[in-house]
Amino acid sequence: MQLSVIATTYNATEWLQKLLWGYAAQTFRDFELIIADDGSKPETAALVQEQSQALGLNVQHVWQEDDGFQKCRILNKAILHARHDYLVFTDGDCIPRADFLEVHARRAAPRTYLSGSYYKLPMSTSKLINREDIDAGRCFDWHWLRDNGLPRSAKRSKIDAGPTMARWLNRLTPTKCNLKGSNASAWLEDVIRVNGYDERMRYGGLDREFGVRLVNAGVRPVHVRYDAIVVHLDHARGYRNPDEVAANKAMRVAVDRQGIVQTPHGLSQLVQDGYPIPSHAAALKYLNQTPSTS
Repeated sequence: MQLSVIATTYNATEWLQKLLWGYAAQTFRDFELIIADDGSKPETAALVQEQSQALGLNVQHVWQEDDGFQKCRILNKAILHARHDYLVFTDGDCIPRADFLEVHARRAAPRTYLSGSYYKLPMSTSKLINREDIDAGRCFDWHWLRDNGLPRSAKRSKIDAGPTMARWLNRLTPTKCNLKGSNASAWLEDVIRVNGYDERMRYGGLDREFGVRLVNAGVRPVHVRYDAIVVHLDHARGYRNPDEVAANKAMRVAVDRQGIVQTPHGLSQLVQDGYPIPSHAAALKYLNQTPSTS
């Protein structure tokens, strides 16, 4: 099995460096990493080029001009660049544990998507983590995190459950299996069936709406909440707008109630508008099979 990992970023090179270290440490090696860059300054491209060579990673840097928050559009562009039939979605502020991709590859099954979570760190701990901490796995150890700035009240189960406990917690959790863009995976064929991300969506729930359409298309959600582990580095969210979040929620609720499968503002519209699909794109074999909007 081969994976295309899509990680979004925007002007956060310090955090992106830590993400790259995390993927260099993965036990599962048959993957490409696509950095979906929503308009970062040249420092991001320079970091990606330098570190992809230094770390021996197979990296594509897909960039678009800065036009405000356009995460769904850069995600769709990255999807159209993917070489492989199975996609893993994450964010540039999330460091994966060494077995992260191994879990997604092992748990992948036809007509399902996988959704995990993240373990949120405070800023002091986020800045402290270095490559040695990632390689040694220390930054995924609850005791080390607690000794290095994690609040004493922090819960442990999302980061230190063993394989047996994780399996049971995934089955028993009352948390609904909504798709979380920081830690999710799906088959490219299913992603194209729903026409990718809805580019009308701004910040707040855009990945959840994407997951609703996958479910409407007959794709079953499966938890990897307790076994596909990432730690989330802290950052400000100055782009958060309550009105846009509310509009996103209203759109998602309508999509759910109406059973909508395809967005009219997704992958196919990018293609129709002339976005150049690279010759290596796995999407080329699926795009003509996409059903009409429903």
